[in-house]
Amino acid sequence: MATCETCGNTYDKSFEVMMAGESHTFDSFECAISALAPKCAHCGCRIIGHGLEADGTMYCCAHCATHAGETGLRDRK
Repeated sequence: MATCETCGNTYDKSFEVMMAGESHTFDSFECAISALAPKCAHCGCRIIGHGLEADGTMYCCAHCATHAGETGLRDRK
């Protein structure tokens, strides 16, 4: 059993995620997303899909990128 680094729960079904060479332990995908998923620079939501990136800034969608002043970004089809 391991302890979730987000909520502190000790759980027999915990799992590890490797990201940027570091190991992280979680008890749920919710905790993993909360800890590791980037936030949209415009609306602040967690980006759990592909998202969009412009000059190192992450957006959840083209709509948010446009509202932040980015041009030329399109959602994937």
